[in-house]
Amino acid sequence: MGILVQKFGGTSLTDHERRERALFHIRKGKEKGYDLVVVVSAMGRKGDPYATDTLLSLLEDGEIPPREKDLLMSTGEVISAAVMSGALWKEGLPNTILLGGQAGILTNDRFGNALITDLRPERVRKELEEGKIVIVPGFQGMTLDGEITTLGRGGSDTTATAIGVALGAEYVDIFTDVEGIMTADPRIVREARPIDVMTYTEVANLAHLGAKVIHPRAVEIAMQKNIPIRVRSTFGEGEGTLITSLTEVNRSLAEVKDRIVTGVTQVPHITQVKVRAERGEFDLQLRVFKAMAEHGISVDFINVSPSGVVYTVYEHEGERTRKILAEMGYEPELLPGCAKVSVVGAGIAGTPGVMAKIVEALVEEEIRILQSADSHTTIWVLVKLEDMNRAVRAIHRKFHLNE
Repeated sequence: MGILVQKFGGTSLTDHERRERALFHIRKGKEKGYDLVVVVSAMGRKGDPYATDTLLSLLEDGEIPPREKDLLMSTGEVISAAVMSGALWKEGLPNTILLGGQAGILTNDRFGNALITDLRPERVRKELEEGKIVIVPGFQGMTLDGEITTLGRGGSDTTATAIGVALGAEYVDIFTDVEGIMTADPRIVREARPIDVMTYTEVANLAHLGAKVIHPRAVEIAMQKNIPIRVRSTFGEGEGTLITSLTEVNRSLAEVKDRIVTGVTQVPHITQVKVRAERGEFDLQLRVFKAMAEHGISVDFINVSPSGVVYTVYEHEGERTRKILAEMGYEPELLPGCAKVSVVGAGIAGTPGVMAKIVEALVEEEIRILQSADSHTTIWVLVKLEDMNRAVRAIHRKFHLNE
């Protein structure tokens, strides 16, 4: 059949019962004739014994040098790999563990958030050819001089798609605790449903804009070589959400009505910042954004005009932003307690009336739009935090995403 990469998140490995479900999918993959690479995250979440955040809490003073910190953070995935290896041997399934570097994931030396610089999967291929399942601890790589690094949050997703690209896998399956990527957060929209098929760009946008099912960097890596990703539930048998190219998505949707909007997502706890320019002041934009960059403050939702700039920062950066701008001689207007609601869809580009429907949905709910922006696949609106959930539900309903 070819090569299948299966990645199991921490919530899929927490206890014996959940690991049995992971084993079920591994056995299914072998029964279908695939050569299998299994990527594992650290077991559980904060508070569970071997979760990454729990390991970090062992540091009494909270900090050690970045190199040593990466050594500590990488151990949770190694423990998961050893436990999964034992479970597979018990099932009579030959396997071997290859650490990230042994699997050919080479990175730079940016400890804590390393970037992959090369992929050399020869040893993985050799073990697969010998009939073994290859287990790879996610989240980690190695520099050319042998230092262990970690790939940042969502790093296990990145490990899985990087290996999938290196091996030319038929699929990369990301197993999690949900049925797939949803049209909206089901905690906000009860009618939210799993999406059958999406483009890489749609998923990357949703992930960047608040959805947390898969890391956007992982999607972008798979997109380079058009390796299909499936986001699936460990606890079910469905195919989940297929993430693939626009061409394949269009082919899949050829017999149904055009899909303009794919999903709605949200980012809460944002502060809007307005800085007005004095008459004849032409360098305000440069001064403001240069100051934000120099102080390490991430800006978003940027609107620039001759009269000044409007942008957003995370709420916890609001007062620091005010102080920096005041020291520069400005009197900024800050509006805390905002939320960014994002409407994503590959069909948005070139389709008239999308913004009109979004505005209509919000006006019907008497929700004020504080700011808006768009790209060819996404439209963003800024609303008050207290209106966020109603805004998501209203837009979801207006575009009939529950159907």
